[in-house]
Amino acid sequence: MKTIDGKAIATHIKQTVKHDAHALQEKGITPHLGIVLVGNNKASETYVGVKKRAAEQAGITISIRHLPKEATTEEVISAMQLLQTNSQLHGLIVQLPLPDHIDTNAVLNTIDPRKDVDCLTDVNLGKLIVERELFTPPTPGAVMAVLKHEGITNLAGKNITLVGTGQLVGRPLSAVLINTKASVTTVNETTHDIKEKCLAADIIVSGVGKAGIITSEMVGDGAIVIDTGVDYVNGKITGDIDIKSFANRDVFVTPTPGGIGPITVAKLLENTIMAAKHTLIHPNIERFNQH
Repeated sequence: MKTIDGKAIATHIKQTVKHDAHALQEKGITPHLGIVLVGNNKASETYVGVKKRAAEQAGITISIRHLPKEATTEEVISAMQLLQTNSQLHGLIVQLPLPDHIDTNAVLNTIDPRKDVDCLTDVNLGKLIVERELFTPPTPGAVMAVLKHEGITNLAGKNITLVGTGQLVGRPLSAVLINTKASVTTVNETTHDIKEKCLAADIIVSGVGKAGIITSEMVGDGAIVIDTGVDYVNGKITGDIDIKSFANRDVFVTPTPGGIGPITVAKLLENTIMAAKHTLIHPNIERFNQH
């Protein structure tokens, strides 16, 4: 088994981000990311802290708006709209998941698509499908960074199985991969032959968030297994891969922690830089061109 070092890949991306942030600052633009956090979910608070530290180290300003868990959909939207009135804010994200009583779709689509560095608005997801995207969603972008690091630059004809079809990984990643002419198979909770679909894959990407669901017997020799899932077992973070079962196998795997997570954060920062550059190129655009 070869373990893919996500931290090393992330460090390389963040070095470029820091260089670009400095270049923008010399032109009078300080990249600025806003984060809205609702409630006191410990995992969400941890993720926001990680993003804050990484951004500050890269020269990106951070503004965090922390709302109580009782906040209504309208109050969250109002807070986001207020943040977006700041013309110096280049990126805006909402830390997910939101409390169950909040309309997540309504909240996400409050974000100006030009500032939607998580690429979760309907506009940006649509543009992703038709290959007109301004941003690639951070986790799918992290997956592509892993493949590039492993020397896989041409995905045409590759058999790729996506385990999980969620909003953050499976759905947008399927669009990204289809646009590369890869042969993409998706698996969800109703799929009966998951093992067979995984065994047929050159690359497996799992994003379910259920510890140990991907085992060695599901993976063929030489395959790459990318774990984007997050779960907690006895208070410790883990992923979808039962990594111990791969000890004596000829496979490539990303660990959790230390795999996709750091790269995802780096890709979020990269998108923030792209958003800041967009304002430099188009400083007088008041509305995102949706046509």
